[in-house]
Amino acid sequence: MSHFIKILTLFFLITTILNGCGQQETQSQGSQSQQPKSVGYLRLPLKGIVKTLDPSLILKISQVELVEQLFLGLTDFDPKTYEVLPELAKDWQVSHNGTVYTFRLRQDVKWTNGEPVKAQDIVWALRRNITPKTDSPYAHTLYIIKNAERLYQGEITDLTKLGVRAIDDYTVEFTLKQPTSYFPALASLWTYRPLPRQAIEQYGTDWIEPKHIQTNGAYRLTEWHKGKELILNKNSDYYEAEKVNIPEVHYTIVHENSLALAMYEKNEVDIVGGQVYLQLPLREMSRIKSDPILRKERQITPSFCTEWYGFNTQRAPTDNPLVRKAIAAAIDKKTLLNVIIKGEDIPATTFTPPPIFGAVEPSEEVGILFHPKQAKAWLAKAGYPDGKGFPEMILMYNTSKNHYEVAHAIKVILKHHLNIDIEIRGYDFLSYINTLYKKNKPHLFRMSWCPDYPDAHTGLYEVFHPTQGINWIGWHNREFAKEVEQAQQISNPEKRKKHYSRAEQILTEEEAVIIPLYFSRTQFLVKPWVKKWYPMGFGGQHIRFWTLEQ
Repeated sequence: MSHFIKILTLFFLITTILNGCGQQETQSQGSQSQQPKSVGYLRLPLKGIVKTLDPSLILKISQVELVEQLFLGLTDFDPKTYEVLPELAKDWQVSHNGTVYTFRLRQDVKWTNGEPVKAQDIVWALRRNITPKTDSPYAHTLYIIKNAERLYQGEITDLTKLGVRAIDDYTVEFTLKQPTSYFPALASLWTYRPLPRQAIEQYGTDWIEPKHIQTNGAYRLTEWHKGKELILNKNSDYYEAEKVNIPEVHYTIVHENSLALAMYEKNEVDIVGGQVYLQLPLREMSRIKSDPILRKERQITPSFCTEWYGFNTQRAPTDNPLVRKAIAAAIDKKTLLNVIIKGEDIPATTFTPPPIFGAVEPSEEVGILFHPKQAKAWLAKAGYPDGKGFPEMILMYNTSKNHYEVAHAIKVILKHHLNIDIEIRGYDFLSYINTLYKKNKPHLFRMSWCPDYPDAHTGLYEVFHPTQGINWIGWHNREFAKEVEQAQQISNPEKRKKHYSRAEQILTEEEAVIIPLYFSRTQFLVKPWVKKWYPMGFGGQHIRFWTLEQ
């Protein structure tokens, strides 16, 4: 073990002791209460109170999970490759100029009142979602449609100007404001799903109650005990009802990760983990890995989120690419993961995690690898040999124990390899978000990004484009902007990948405006009687394809 790793390990042990004194974990009752089989229906924990099931108004991942069971999307994704697949749509065509998409719908999809789902239901839903008074949290996902943003901003009010129309009962056409090659993936989102106009107009905000709601997915809502439990039953009118093997799903509202794990060990739920079914507590991972039963039930899967640090490119000394490269090359991500984070995450050198379309494969070696000798050379070339004369530098993070430990480890790493001292500052979440939008924000800041659909556009363009993206880093690079713009507009997959690969190279290597730390992986515990289980990284889970062994 190197001298530096010993130092970092000692730091972690000390902070763990200081932060964890007096915190004794209660041992749950895993193997003693193991049930030999299922109870005949699926039991799942759900994080937080569910306030609405209206696809126009949902925001939280728990709501996305429920909407996935109740409402069909135009498209879906292959669980292995994440290629776009038809769902409500049978197929689609795109015009030669890439601005008009025509979807042909299945004709065997019904609302739970027996009425057919038609193209007009999609048109009405999108008009409702883009209306300002609806206040849809995800209205921005419609902005690629012609006149959508103008309608939402109130510049025009005629909803018929929105670029969506029903050609006939089972054909819907979208006219976009510019060529958009990722549109079929975008069309999987809940803002593009048909809605039951009659029920909404008749019952208003009460249309989502079990006695009123009309859905078209694999399940229907039968009971909703607010703040406690939701019960879904198999929808006999679902077009592939014969393939749905689990007849009933019980979602229990749980507020604490530790409670969800305890419920799993008491056999009160069948799955725990991931983002939606409450993450497994980090402090319990050592016990889970050593438990003879739990370790067999543990599943590790990609979460498609990227943990990264961004540089404020508008503020010295991080306005200097050589300083940014030096800091990036000085951070040993493998040691950081092994000593501090102790998870199952994967060190990253680029922003987009595979297998998202447009992600750069690690074999291509894009990005900056750990190279302390090169880091020192870059820092010296920037005018700070051996760290001499290096000015004030501040790293900020949103307050949590884990974020503090990573930030402090980076402080130790930079002192060890570059002989520079940095200040670290923690902010509560709201203060952190507000600070991000200030030009004079700290030099380095912690971020995590989880895309809504599997295409590199959702990260590279929406986060880093100098004028159209969020651009927290305050970076303006015309070549990068051109690459992501071209990737958006062309339809050839291989050419799109080349544009994204070049964009990643500029972002993470040549300009080094961010430091990708790792691609997150998430962990589940799954009871052995849940068969054909697999996790989905986008949208809700595919419960309709799972089975229960009786």
